[in-house]
Order: sequence, then C-alpha cells, then structure tokens
Amino acid sequence: MQNNIQLRHEEHRRSKVKFPLSILANDISSPLNVGGLFRLSDALGIKKLYLCGDTPTPPNTKINKTSRSTEKHVTFEYQADAETLVTSFKTSGILIVSLEITSSSVAISSQDFTKNLTRKKPVCLIIGSENTGVSENLLSLSDLSVHIPMYGNNSSMNLVSATSIACFEITRIMQKA
Repeated sequence: MQNNIQLRHEEHRRSKVKFPLSILANDISSPLNVGGLFRLSDALGIKKLYLCGDTPTPPNTKINKTSRSTEKHVTFEYQADAETLVTSFKTSGILIVSLEITSSSVAISSQDFTKNLTRKKPVCLIIGSENTGVSENLLSLSDLSVHIPMYGNNSSMNLVSATSIACFEITRIMQKA
C-alpha cells in the first residue's frame, strides 16, 4: 500500500506555465465569484483575467477573501466596455469563445470545438452575468459558443464551477496540441 501524505502549502511545486487563454468576465455581480475566478486563473495558468462592465474589481475584501491572495499574482485588467475589447481581440486573431448554452452552441468536449485549439492560438473565453449569461451582443461577436453538457434537471451551474470545467478542458487540450 502506498503511503499518501498530503503536501503542505510550502511543498507545492509552483509552475510558471501560462496558457494563451484569457477569461473575459462581463457583468459579474458577486465579488465572491470574482475571487473564485482569480483563484481559478492562478491554478490553471490563465494568461489574463479581464473584468468588464459592472464586475467588481480588487481591492475588495470579498474578492480577497475568496481569491486567497491570488489577485496579487494573476494579471488582470478592468475594461468598462466588453464589446470594444472583444472587437480588438478579433482583429488580433484571438479565438473568441462564449460559454453559454445557445441554439448553436457545441459541447466543450466536441471535435467541433477542440479542433480549433492549439498551444499557439490565443483564446478568450467570455463568461457573463450569473443571472442573464453572456449578452446577445457578445454572443454575436463570438466565433463560437460552447456549453457543458448538463444531465440533471437544471440547465446551468455556478459561474465559477462552469468556468473551471471549461478552462480545465481548454488547457488540457492545449497541452496535447
């Protein structure tokens, strides 16, 4: 039987890996969710977190509490207008992906999505409001929309949980590419 001992925080091997993946969080109302996005971005080597619209930004005690100081290590930027930012990304050749169930969205694990991912092509994952999702304007600017297949009664999940699944899948595929 293998002796499995939990590592202490100081024993964790830190990595400087950054994937060409950014998260654009638009109109997120909960500072706790924003803190969770910082923690996720740190954990998965997300290149940059863009906080847009009515999304709270650091310094904020609720963000800090949930982020566990990762807001000090994650590159982030506030932009009031998400549409202007996405338009500039499109002219730079960044793949714009919205995480939203739509009439034309594809499953995050589908070949229709994964064939677009490489370690070299930058991706911007758009996430929207906890209540209303990604806006119609941002959806129309997106190259594609992806969703996480849902097998229960509900058609959605917590914003940070869904973003974690999507980012993990994207970075997993980028590692293989």
